[in-house]
Amino acid sequence: MGSSTKDAASVMLSDRSAVIAAGTLCWRIEKGLLEVLLIHRPRYGDWSWPKGKLDEGETTPECAVRETFEEVGLQVELGIPLATITYPVGSGDKIVQYWAAGTRWLTPEPDGKEVDRVQWVSPKKARSLLSNPSDVEPLDALVEAHGSNDLQTWPVIIVRHAKAKPRSSWSLAEGDRPLAATGRRQSVAVSRLLQAWNPERVISSPWVRCVQTISPYVNQRSAKLKLVDALTERDAARKPGRTRAAVERVFDKRRPVAICTHRPVLPLVFAVLEDHLRKPLQALLPIEDPYLAPGEALICQVSSMNPGRIVSVEQYRAYDD
Repeated sequence: MGSSTKDAASVMLSDRSAVIAAGTLCWRIEKGLLEVLLIHRPRYGDWSWPKGKLDEGETTPECAVRETFEEVGLQVELGIPLATITYPVGSGDKIVQYWAAGTRWLTPEPDGKEVDRVQWVSPKKARSLLSNPSDVEPLDALVEAHGSNDLQTWPVIIVRHAKAKPRSSWSLAEGDRPLAATGRRQSVAVSRLLQAWNPERVISSPWVRCVQTISPYVNQRSAKLKLVDALTERDAARKPGRTRAAVERVFDKRRPVAICTHRPVLPLVFAVLEDHLRKPLQALLPIEDPYLAPGEALICQVSSMNPGRIVSVEQYRAYDD
């Protein structure tokens, strides 16, 4: 199992006729068996997955989480990306990105408007009930991941700090160089994006521009913040082994985490990630400078049942000024 996803909203930007949407396949293990959550929409009289169209300024991961909450009352955290399906709607296409979302301890409640009924069913029954044939694609991906013990995962999220004031206009200590006005707006967008995965820990370079980038998320979600000198540009250049070790340690913790660092440090970070990727997925890591844009994030889902194995790679830009 392995996949790479970029935001459908940006991938399809040139196709103005396309409707972009996002959703989830909520799943649970009940009495040792996999079950998925189907919704019934009275307007169409069909069975499908929780999904909906993007709001303005929203990324597809944010949309998937919001729509799932609005339609069935579940506050989910995204797991592996499953499939992006396309089907004709009116004079254009509708493009829908789907993610897995484990919901073991949550009880769905239909909103009574867009959704009037929900039911947990086996994948086999879901396949027979789904009204849109293309909706089987994300289901097949979910079943495949479950069969490989790669459905239950936790995220490692790499964030490049948001846009900082130019080096040329800053005469004080490099570690004190703050975000520009654009960067401050990006940091708020980064916070919204991270909430789609809701990492409980954030590890960051202690330099001001990194701390300012992740502070909105840390404050909003009361996440645990740890500042690590090895993630600074200076320490990474002098002692790259310490930087690699700092990243490697997150795999030992096996808990959702975001890492915020600098552009020159990203090659060292990605080198560690590469060691946890099978060859087909290794090619999906950014290899050209600047690797990530300011405020952009790389999301790697790590298998809980196959420790240390990254099973998906995604890349999203939270804000583009």
